Amino acid sequence: MLVEALVLSAILFVIGTAGVLIRRNAIIMFLCIELMLNAVNLSFVALSRYLGIEGQLYVFFVMTVAAAEAAVGLAIIIAIFRHYETVNVDNFNLLKW
Repeated sequence: MLVEALVLSAILFVIGTAGVLIRRNAIIMFLCIELMLNAVNLSFVALSRYLGIEGQLYVFFVMTVAAAEAAVGLAIIIAIFRHYETVNVDNFNLLKW
């Protein structure tokens, strides 16, 4: 059971990483980052069964960070969309001089 959960977690993390690196849509990139965080949560829960309850405690911290990231990230994406009328990351350069 542990191996299957860790393999699934690794597959989800690789899919999320590939989505962040390949896609240029900010919303899709945002969702792929959330997928990566959920993959880490899955591995924490799977390992907590064998190594102790600390893994489940880390899941709460990761979920808290994910909720804050969702609120702030969506606000930033909405602000960028209102300014540039697109969510394609190639079309705007806010952090360039």
